[in-house]
Amino acid sequence: MRKQALSDEILLKIDKPARYIGNEFNSVIKDPSKITVRFCMCFPDVYEIGMSHLGIQILYDLFNRMDQVWCERVYSPWPDLDRIMRERKIPLFALESQDPVREFDFLGITLQYEMCYTNVLQILDLSQIPLLAENRGENDPIVIGGGPCAYNPEPIADFFDIFYIGEGETVYEELITLYQRAKEQGLSRKDFLLKAAGIPGLYVPAFYDVSYREDGTLAAFTPNRPQVPSRIKRQVVTDLDQACYPLKPVVPFVKVTQDRVVLEILRGCIRGCRFCQAGMVYRPLRERDVEVLKEQADALLRNTGHEEICLSSLSSSDYRSLKELVSYLIEQFAGKGINISLPSLRIDSFSLDVMSKVQDVRKSSLTFAPEAGSQRMRDVINKGLTEETILNGAWQAFLGGWSKVKLYFMLGLPGETEEDIREIAHLSEKVAEKYYELPKEQRKGRCQIVASSSFFVPKPFTPFQWAAMNTREEFLNKARIVNEEMKAQLNRKSLKYNWHEADLSVLEGVLARGDRKLSQVILCAYELGCLFDSWSEFFDPEKWTCAFSSCGISPEFYYARERDTDELLPWDFIDAGVSREFLIREYARSREGAVTPNCRKACSGCGARCFGSVK
Repeated sequence: MRKQALSDEILLKIDKPARYIGNEFNSVIKDPSKITVRFCMCFPDVYEIGMSHLGIQILYDLFNRMDQVWCERVYSPWPDLDRIMRERKIPLFALESQDPVREFDFLGITLQYEMCYTNVLQILDLSQIPLLAENRGENDPIVIGGGPCAYNPEPIADFFDIFYIGEGETVYEELITLYQRAKEQGLSRKDFLLKAAGIPGLYVPAFYDVSYREDGTLAAFTPNRPQVPSRIKRQVVTDLDQACYPLKPVVPFVKVTQDRVVLEILRGCIRGCRFCQAGMVYRPLRERDVEVLKEQADALLRNTGHEEICLSSLSSSDYRSLKELVSYLIEQFAGKGINISLPSLRIDSFSLDVMSKVQDVRKSSLTFAPEAGSQRMRDVINKGLTEETILNGAWQAFLGGWSKVKLYFMLGLPGETEEDIREIAHLSEKVAEKYYELPKEQRKGRCQIVASSSFFVPKPFTPFQWAAMNTREEFLNKARIVNEEMKAQLNRKSLKYNWHEADLSVLEGVLARGDRKLSQVILCAYELGCLFDSWSEFFDPEKWTCAFSSCGISPEFYYARERDTDELLPWDFIDAGVSREFLIREYARSREGAVTPNCRKACSGCGARCFGSVK
């Protein structure tokens, strides 16, 4: 009989106990006696968020296809269970076997968002694994970090044994084989890590030293072992059709954030938005063959029982066989109650035509992301959208029956003026006006235009990685300007405006471009009680302020100053595909308001090697 890590008495005390019992449909159970490597895959957030992450599902499937490897899952316990586990000294456990995480060979942690860093420490702490890598012994799991935040691993370098830079389908099998041989040969933990550092894409922080100048900037980043590389090259999948993809993803017991199957139609992006890290580090664009996608869609829906399929990508409109794929899905699943979700579409008549076929326009809203209110700022960020395109897209949407539109903007972009800020309200008003140009008999209910602003955070490996970030007060003042301008519009009753938390954005900016000194701040914040920082009800900026003060570190140093393009950056040892020269060139073009064409129109010489699917 399968054991249970938590007693019935505990399960009855906590919210959503199904988060912790495992045994979900399509979860993998193996015979431990036939396994040589046990890998625990972690998403450091609550179950509902982690179960919605495609990357975890891909790696879970990848590892469990290996005969002698058993991959299980673990997520951050919600505060109610966290408290009980600490009081009763219950070690954190994996869902499939309910075995303690500390007994595994590897703990792989997906780093999707900087605000999950204190949750990483929660996972280690509850697992009874030493928080600092230097304190781990021979029997502790090898802790690996991967995902978008691994493109600047330095703020959390002290907590990890290895970082995997790039896409996970490439060298993990090589790492597992190396570990199996190391166990057979009786190699020490340190000897294994030294050999692992020789695998392309793997970064072992212990084998690199950092020195600083008097002004706090980096002086040097150098290997302290002759056999480790001075630069770590990002790993990238060259052929998506041949890459591992889970056709039997785990089906959760409870409703999760993305309660549907996901079909990844392409990876990468041709657009070149200067603020977008994903658009840079996932280059080049790679498409899946439409026939492969049809087979995957059939298998995914058959093997899960889900009633919705999401076509996932950074820019779905750029998939050249989108119309054929959507038409197939509509015909194949007609009358079977299957919904098709199409995020990341651009504002054009083609996309709206596709959307109208798969959405119930009476219930749904359309989402447009102009990112900036003025044309000048859209050119600065290389968004590639004109006001004419936006308004024509809105008009086509209203003609098609939609009456609800969401508009996403950013505040605090480099070079922004007050006039640019006010244009957010003006553009929202122009979109609303398009609705009221319709004859009354053609209008479908009341017009609702919801504009939302996030605050700009410069990220590594983008042209804006050198840019200064606004202060909390500057962000909030800009949001107030937009809010007041919204209230002054003729169609103000149709307009609604929301904005993001400024404190959260500032901290994200600090952690995104930080160096190794920040590990002590993160540790201090965790010890002060910071946890689930990405959740507004738990985020406590005062505790973070106290942590920075206690460590004698100024957050302003990391977010409020513009960096010189000659400065050594904490992530400069990583080769992410796009070249430094390209990023500098794009930063200069942003100041000129010069638009760089997308990759299908002209090659911009970014440095990422294309595999033939861009043209």
